[in-house]
Amino acid sequence: MSRLFGTDGVRGVANTELTPTLAMQLGQAGAYVLTKENEHKPTIMVGCDTRISGDMLANALMAGICSVGANAVYIGVLPTPAVAYLTRKYKVDAGVVISASHNPVEFNGIKFFNAEGYKLSDSLEDEIENIIHNGMKDIPIPTGSEIGKIKYRTDAREEYINFIQQAVPIHLNGMKIVVDCAEGAAYYTSIETLKELGASVIAIHTNPDGTNINANCGSTHMEELRARVVFEKAALGLAFDGDADRMLAVDENGSVVDGDQLMAICGYYMREKGQLKKDTIVATVMSNLGFCLMAKEKGILIEQTRVGDRYVLERMKEIGASLGGEQSGHIIFLDSNTTGDGLLSALHLLQVMIDTQKPLSELASIMEVLPQALVNAKVPNHKKEKYMEYPEIAAAVQRLEDKFKGEGRVLIRPSGTEPLIRVMIEGKDQSMIEKDAADLAELIQQTLL
Repeated sequence: MSRLFGTDGVRGVANTELTPTLAMQLGQAGAYVLTKENEHKPTIMVGCDTRISGDMLANALMAGICSVGANAVYIGVLPTPAVAYLTRKYKVDAGVVISASHNPVEFNGIKFFNAEGYKLSDSLEDEIENIIHNGMKDIPIPTGSEIGKIKYRTDAREEYINFIQQAVPIHLNGMKIVVDCAEGAAYYTSIETLKELGASVIAIHTNPDGTNINANCGSTHMEELRARVVFEKAALGLAFDGDADRMLAVDENGSVVDGDQLMAICGYYMREKGQLKKDTIVATVMSNLGFCLMAKEKGILIEQTRVGDRYVLERMKEIGASLGGEQSGHIIFLDSNTTGDGLLSALHLLQVMIDTQKPLSELASIMEVLPQALVNAKVPNHKKEKYMEYPEIAAAVQRLEDKFKGEGRVLIRPSGTEPLIRVMIEGKDQSMIEKDAADLAELIQQTLL
């Protein structure tokens, strides 16, 4: 049986793969595993993004939580990092976010945080999964007064806004910013925060209807934001994804500033201020080669991990780093929050712009972005980890590695959340690497079908 948990919780098409039954079982097993050592009646906080299946899954999940004797606190639509923060602030026993992040509306997901606001370790996820696979037979089912209750809170988003403003105390008076909220969880908190700090905010995609999350908007579809920044003559644009744990920016000329560039800008600024612990940034193997060259030039160390913000976070905690993240815009400022936080990242970027009085285009030139080609191969989920077992694929990969050795690199990895294998090639010739990446992705797709 394939593993339920991917790199970012349990994901699937809502109501067919991620069913209400599975959500209830995750509520039961998760509540049991995360709170079984407690001598008090445990409490678990639950939040979600704006997708239509959130209500269905949240209620099923909370029914499961209550059925094993734990209480649930439902805080409604809030960014993933807000749930992580509020789990710590309210001193509850665990937190759960119902979201599929940047994925289309038909998908949803369930991810857990422990009492400290950190995503769960593989071992804890395995324990939850084993209980479900074993038919829930080890779960105690209380009756009478031992059953849990649900409490609904409507004030939580203001608590998060206050926290963010205190974490990066800046004034944005008169700065014009275009903000794309992806019809997702940031639609209120990001706009209110920036307005309260004095910015002139042009908000787009802030009318979620349950079905339009991430639809041609947000950090995965930035064409409209790029054009709008130029049209409005704004200082910059900010793009969040559906659950607002990632952020990408657009400079005043309409050029995208990705996660590597954001980490380079903020990391160098923090190093100059003595705030970059160990003079180290933790990144993944997907980071652009130009990012690593920048770091070497600026005296910054780069620790690389496998892809997934959870692995970045694990390494940050191991070595005591304060900054880490991914090219996709998941950036962790560990001195402030325990997970990627798009709004927190935005304020850190704005702080650099204000303090240096430099436009974003100039700040982003701190690193040269070397050409990359990324192509997805659609494959069956149960085969995506086994691609190198096919001789024709292994041979094609070896040929490309030999070809680009010394002048680029080839990186192939299965997606942690989707039925995809991602083929990435870096090199000097954009057209060449695009063709090679497309050819290899096509070979993988046809071979594994």
